[in-house]
Amino acid sequence: MAGSRERRGISRRGLLIGGGAAVGLAIAWQVWPRSYAPNLRAGEGETLFNAFLKIGVDGRVIVAVPQAEIGQGVYTTLPQILADELGADWRTVGVEPAPLSPLYANQLLAAEIAGNPLPSPLESVGAWAVDEYATRGALVMTGGSTSVRAFEPRLREAGAAARALLQMAAAARWEVNWEELDTRGGFVVGAGGRSLRFAELAAEAAALELPEHPPVRGGLENRLVGQPLPRIDTPAKVDGSARFAADIRLPEMVYAVVRSGPRGTTLSALDQAAGDRTVGALHVLRNPTWVAVVATNTWAAEQSLNAMQPRWRPGGPLPTTQSIDRALTAALETGEAITLLNSGDADTQLAANDVIRATYSIGPSPSAPMETLCATARLIGDQMEIWAPVQAPGLARAAAARATGLGEGQITIHPTLIGSGYGRKLETEAVEQAAILAQRLGKPVQLSWPRVEDIQKDYPRPPARAAMTARFGNGATLAAWHAKIAAPATTAQTLDRLQAPFPLDAGEGVDVAGAIPPYGIPAQKIEHVTADIGLETGLARGGAHALTCFFTECFIDELARRAEIEPLSFRMQLLGNNPRFARVLSEAAALGGWDGGPRGSGIGLAAHSAFGSHIALVVEIEVQPDQRIRVLRAVAAVDCGRVVNPDVVKQQIEGGILHGIAAATALPLSYENGAPTATSFGELGLPILASSPEVTVELIPSEEDPGGVTELGVPPAGPAIANALFSLTGQRVRTLPVIVGGNTQ
Repeated sequence: MAGSRERRGISRRGLLIGGGAAVGLAIAWQVWPRSYAPNLRAGEGETLFNAFLKIGVDGRVIVAVPQAEIGQGVYTTLPQILADELGADWRTVGVEPAPLSPLYANQLLAAEIAGNPLPSPLESVGAWAVDEYATRGALVMTGGSTSVRAFEPRLREAGAAARALLQMAAAARWEVNWEELDTRGGFVVGAGGRSLRFAELAAEAAALELPEHPPVRGGLENRLVGQPLPRIDTPAKVDGSARFAADIRLPEMVYAVVRSGPRGTTLSALDQAAGDRTVGALHVLRNPTWVAVVATNTWAAEQSLNAMQPRWRPGGPLPTTQSIDRALTAALETGEAITLLNSGDADTQLAANDVIRATYSIGPSPSAPMETLCATARLIGDQMEIWAPVQAPGLARAAAARATGLGEGQITIHPTLIGSGYGRKLETEAVEQAAILAQRLGKPVQLSWPRVEDIQKDYPRPPARAAMTARFGNGATLAAWHAKIAAPATTAQTLDRLQAPFPLDAGEGVDVAGAIPPYGIPAQKIEHVTADIGLETGLARGGAHALTCFFTECFIDELARRAEIEPLSFRMQLLGNNPRFARVLSEAAALGGWDGGPRGSGIGLAAHSAFGSHIALVVEIEVQPDQRIRVLRAVAAVDCGRVVNPDVVKQQIEGGILHGIAAATALPLSYENGAPTATSFGELGLPILASSPEVTVELIPSEEDPGGVTELGVPPAGPAIANALFSLTGQRVRTLPVIVGGNTQ
């Protein structure tokens, strides 16, 4: 048994105070009494091992997951990591949301928001400050494709520590050396076929002293990581027993909907008498910027609110599509640029007369989640409970406290499963409104935003504009590259809305992440101009990479055509020492039947590196009689390092690709008087299931550290479609969404 384990180990000190593989706080063992109180509670018949693990007398292995389940599979992949290290039987593994605690802070995401990697605190005072902010503020947050990257070390440590203790407990009974034992399928196993269930050993094991160097599991046998294990959350979602926020039911609960005007407006008038005539309507509550109707059911509340026809008074000029476009143009032409990269004497190279220029533009894109913003709140005495789909429960709790005047310690957030909305469920408006309504009415309130409210008050993915310049070198290679990108300060706006200021300003370049091309170009200059467009924007799936990949990969395709070199070959000759990127390009091309993209083929190619992963995508399109683009098939090759669950990874890549296709082929999101002109899903022009393409995903085997995948499929979809349109029609469209006959300037 011992021979199946590599002699690697985790130091006891590292496990307790956060050194070793887990940067920052550790999983909390003896450190708990000296630093942070343990707030993961053991129920009846459960033994608490550490901040991530409980084992029940019935054999259940319960893993506390600190990340929100948005559909990306963290309720499976994160427990799978711990269960693999523990040696558990997957059929016995269960999940519960981790409570708010510094022990679950997402330090990696905090560092990436701040524009820093995650080095040792000794390497950078700035990184130390961000790490301390995330930890002391219990910044529990889901986003940025960080879940596995941030928590794999801590979960593996937690599993290894518990496994060592279970082996020690069994060894004491059998009077053998604990290091000669192993675990498999929920049992501690020893020589001669002896075995003991985890449940039999849990209580005595948890009382033992952790060894100095708990070994990390080695070998390839009896491993769970890398297996396509069934998702833990799927059965409940299929049979309807999974509880989303709208499924919460409390005694005496009432139902509410809200309406607000464009941002920057205040309530001026409404016809309350008309609303009061609706059967089931109970109360009308007015705030300066929104009005709520409370009723015996959600339908009655919405009908009453519609009958009132609230009117709004603007406090100043409201953004329109035209004003947003003018602001981006002005920023790009005359705004003060911040240089993010300047290498290889780029200025001199780009001052030559033989440079190639192109300008690209991206419009705002809606969040459009299936589940609108919602929350249920209940006040009992001076204690409030809130059930809501939240990506950052600590920030949601703080928002509710500000809205009600209660202390944060008086508010408990119960995170529910999230019905989509990457980035959208960071926003806390519905939580604040539900808390206010429950406080004013003195009874439980379930608030649901109507679809029209969710669309009209969305914080869209930001628009952006880029001036791209390049110069050829010898042999049709690229000698110089310049990207100047105008985009709103979306990250800073979001942090300000959430009142989550970092001790340092958010790092420069966060809102144009991915702008540095993955190609070996000797001279490069990357600039960012912050554009004040008068419209608040928000974080979305793919983030800034969805913008910058469009600029880079469309321009690369243009340059390849200008050089009269097949686009795949053009990219490959620029890669230099980037073998992982070259591999995904060649694999995607082979699997996708890449034919060079000749005129009339309708096949396009794009690739990108982000979140520690690499992806290449080939798409085939057609133009329908109504001049809308339809993607017929999409083939991707992905290198995301070590894979925890290949089926979950493929699901997320497929979902990201479809998300990117929807954003690239939807109708443009237009604004009038500060709000979108669209009021329904239908008016957004999103593709439907019947028009969705066949998607194929090939995973490249790798032993590199795990990379992120949930957002990885989004960025290459837009440029692949634009490049496919050029191969089909010869028309070079430089706008997103990609519109046949659109802007070619």
